Amino acid sequence: MTVLVTGAAGFVGYHVAESLLAAGHDVLGVDNLNDYYDPALKEARLARLVPRAGFTFRRLDLSDTAGVATLFEARREISHIVHLAAQAGVRHSLLDPCAYVTANVMAHVVLLEAARTLPHLKHVVYASSSSVYGLNAALPFRESDAVDQPSSLYAVTKRTGELTAHAYAHLYGVPQTGLRFFTAYGPWGRPDMAYYHFARAIATGEPLTLYEGDGLVRDFTYVDDIVRGIVDVLDLPPPQARILNLGSDNPAPVRRLIALLESELGRVARIQEKPRPRADVEATWSDVSAIEALTGWKPQVSLEEGVARFVAWFRAYHGVG
Repeated sequence: MTVLVTGAAGFVGYHVAESLLAAGHDVLGVDNLNDYYDPALKEARLARLVPRAGFTFRRLDLSDTAGVATLFEARREISHIVHLAAQAGVRHSLLDPCAYVTANVMAHVVLLEAARTLPHLKHVVYASSSSVYGLNAALPFRESDAVDQPSSLYAVTKRTGELTAHAYAHLYGVPQTGLRFFTAYGPWGRPDMAYYHFARAIATGEPLTLYEGDGLVRDFTYVDDIVRGIVDVLDLPPPQARILNLGSDNPAPVRRLIALLESELGRVARIQEKPRPRADVEATWSDVSAIEALTGWKPQVSLEEGVARFVAWFRAYHGVG
């Protein structure tokens, strides 16, 4: 099959592209290589994909209606789309909300407008987020939960993406699956994520900011498990639209993550506690029974093993002794 992977130079997109290429599929990667975090990391990921047989790349902003239309006219053979391109970062959405509307709402509409013209399109799988559960207090989070109390504009745009997908599935028969990712982490990860910040602070001896509260927990999900979930779902299009959680179903205290990073890096963190921002929720926990029933998928990588793999990559990439 020929798969369009948007956000191919991003964290999850890079790993998805690698997995699909290893399975013998053709991959068309698209990314705008923006500077939300260091583009050098995106370029480094892309440099590992470009030499691979079956991979082609197009630098493109998905909010560019004409550019996207031209691309789809030239690549009518696309059979599947994995839409991972987005403006990431919950807290950054407080600083630049319009960027999130452009990248997460406008670009999604532009993509689907072009996608519905593809003659061989079988399935669109797109990234949603656990952030859509917002201020929900009942744990674990289930797909059937109401999601009408967002705690950030980022969450608003991801929920808008889900509603947009539902509308296009209903109106135009484009089968779509939205995956609500829960705190993906691992090698080649995003430097704006907490675990990456923590590792860098511990490695350099700089103060590490930890938000107050003993209940601060996250459903950390290793990137290989995320990728398996995406690939498993890709061959199983729904009649119209569905949403699935994709997480570890094993939430851990953030302090546990820090302790594991300290152990792997052989250094002690200098922790500074601060009040938790209003945009951040206290806890996340995924119920993954739906995706397990559909595909047999289960998370396989423990937090201990995942942190060890991440730190090994972190040491190599950053030259940390």
